[in-house]
Amino acid sequence: MNKLHKMPVLVGLFGVLACAVLLELSVNSGWVMEIIVPRPSDTILSFPIVQEDMDIVGNFFVTLAMTAAATLLALIIGLPFGYFLYKREAYGLAYEGWLAAAFSTPIVLLYPLFLVLFGRNYHTLILMGFIPGAIPIAIQTRQGLLGVSKTLVNVGRSFNVSEQDMFRKIMLPSAVPTIFTGIRIGVMYTLVNIVAIEYLTDFGGLGRIVSQLYDNFSIPETYAAILAVILVSTFFYWGFGRIEKWLRPV
Repeated sequence: MNKLHKMPVLVGLFGVLACAVLLELSVNSGWVMEIIVPRPSDTILSFPIVQEDMDIVGNFFVTLAMTAAATLLALIIGLPFGYFLYKREAYGLAYEGWLAAAFSTPIVLLYPLFLVLFGRNYHTLILMGFIPGAIPIAIQTRQGLLGVSKTLVNVGRSFNVSEQDMFRKIMLPSAVPTIFTGIRIGVMYTLVNIVAIEYLTDFGGLGRIVSQLYDNFSIPETYAAILAVILVSTFFYWGFGRIEKWLRPV
């Protein structure tokens, strides 16, 4: 069973390695312009340079911490609000469309307003990252609870299960996959918005590094910083995947 679980990871790593080799060969042969996409080997070798000049590890943890704070805030607001929209059907029908419309808007354009209200600081980045994260969490929480099988609910009632146990033992485990779909979407949009604002304002963590390196035409170093952003995304995706497996029924 362990081998079966490791197989997708190995296949994924092999695919990444194969793409890196093909890209390396394409740049060496001149099929891909080095000024646009550097050799993967040059990107890897540039990590010590970026670390020495711009402390990429420290900025990695800055972006990681802000994304974690914004995601936590999105969970604290989004999960109860989604449950409220589920319990109050009229509110759910009235506001779900508005939430979907708000989610599709570029929240990053609100930065001037947040800048005036809160200033140019980490709190502004966290608040702006929280907004696009909370919306899909609320929507998917409502959808997940609405999608719970009526048969399971009726079986619980036939055993005189209390409302608390009904939610904790039947409804929540059944809704977990849908809820975590919203959480994954939310955390990705949270990270994208935080990095985008860091890039635009030259303030914060990895986004600021990407902006400065790109302005200096340091192409391999820029891609090294982008890889660090991908590592942040991978960390959250892996972490919430582990939590979902823990919460889901066997």
